[in-house]
Amino acid sequence: MKRLTAFLLAVMLLGGMFAHAETIPSRDETWALVRQAYIFSFPLVLMNETLKVGINTEKAGNGKAPLNQISHARGLATAAFRQVVTPNVDTLYSQIFFDLSEDAVVIQKPAVERYLTFQIMNAWSDTVAVLGTGADTQDDRTYLLTGPNFSGDVPEGMTRISISTNIGWIIGRTLCYGPEDLDNIYAIQEKMDVRTLALWQSGGEQPGGIYQPENDGIPFQRAISMGPKMFFDQVNELLVQNPAYPEDAEVLNAFSAVGVGPGLTFDPSVLGENAEERWIAMLTGLSAELTQSAGKFLVNNGAFRFMGDPISRFGQEYDYRALVAIGGFGANPVDVAVYMKAGSDDTGDILNGENAYILHFEPNELPPVEENGFWSITAYGDDDFLIDNPLNRYAINDRSEFELNGDGSLDILLQANQPEEHVNNWLPTGPSGFHLFMRIYLPQETVTDGTWHTPTLKKR
Repeated sequence: MKRLTAFLLAVMLLGGMFAHAETIPSRDETWALVRQAYIFSFPLVLMNETLKVGINTEKAGNGKAPLNQISHARGLATAAFRQVVTPNVDTLYSQIFFDLSEDAVVIQKPAVERYLTFQIMNAWSDTVAVLGTGADTQDDRTYLLTGPNFSGDVPEGMTRISISTNIGWIIGRTLCYGPEDLDNIYAIQEKMDVRTLALWQSGGEQPGGIYQPENDGIPFQRAISMGPKMFFDQVNELLVQNPAYPEDAEVLNAFSAVGVGPGLTFDPSVLGENAEERWIAMLTGLSAELTQSAGKFLVNNGAFRFMGDPISRFGQEYDYRALVAIGGFGANPVDVAVYMKAGSDDTGDILNGENAYILHFEPNELPPVEENGFWSITAYGDDDFLIDNPLNRYAINDRSEFELNGDGSLDILLQANQPEEHVNNWLPTGPSGFHLFMRIYLPQETVTDGTWHTPTLKKR
């Protein structure tokens, strides 16, 4: 086993307490296990809640589609978009929520002359594959997504992608050059197709979905608001059809002592008195604790930092997997995209819209990308969603009509109110707390190894 958090390992070593079924954990040991079981399984629950919300519709539209079908965003994300935190405004999303328990799923990806990728994630939020890493002008590609129980034949002309879980999420990202480009993207979307293998072979019509009001909401809030009984009941059910990895066996064996595992029953009485207060306290401090424990994976560069490897391919880094689920669910691997965050300026002061800032790129120091790569700077409020503003401008990117300085450098103006000059360089921040994400798609190695220096971020 590569890694267990130190706390869980200590609990497991206390006299071999899990070697004999008659050994009952103490209350503190129980809560240590419950905390670790929560961290381990939170991405699984969040994936399921994201799926519930994403398929909660009778037909495809408005960013939702029935199970094993594709939905398309018809416009770039705005401040009204609340399904996923920190949405990008560089690409139009296409989404597929799949369940492979009854049939495989066929995916058709068209050939295009622009950045278009399909990121395939399993139930644990690990990226299994990224189909396309930039402009792909070869023939259309057809893939067969198969689950753990698939035993049929792969039709000729299809490339098989095996998934170890039954449920999962596919995020398609199609580069958009602006509102005038939308019709071109719609034409690309029309060439995408997703359906079960049976429907593909029969040529039948896509079935309608079901709308249930109780499945509305923001997935993260739905997941984080669950009490221990509801949360672990869902975990135990999900684990039956969405098994953990073989290397997770020792961890799951430990969790079984508190009734967490595939097909088990969680009894909340094991939590003892004041369970609700202690549960809330555990969740309240979780994000900060995970940031500290997974800090070794955060790569600092000036005022910015990003989540480095093994993001999106987590292995047994459970704390890191949970941290990314909380702060950036659905993130790409770093070889596909780097998401650099700045929450403070160069002096360490927290960013706030009461101040005005300059983000300064030196000449010839704009983010370096590979062929077909691109970059953007996006502002988000403290709630991790886009900031409402009268221009509906949420990012400045390499496609923006910004104005360079005479020496070739670039100043991006970060402030709440419109500046008197260089309006094309203005990124509205709102009047309160905010942070930035600098996204670099298909980054050059100088980005990931830290030899390229991020722009300075200073108060005006």
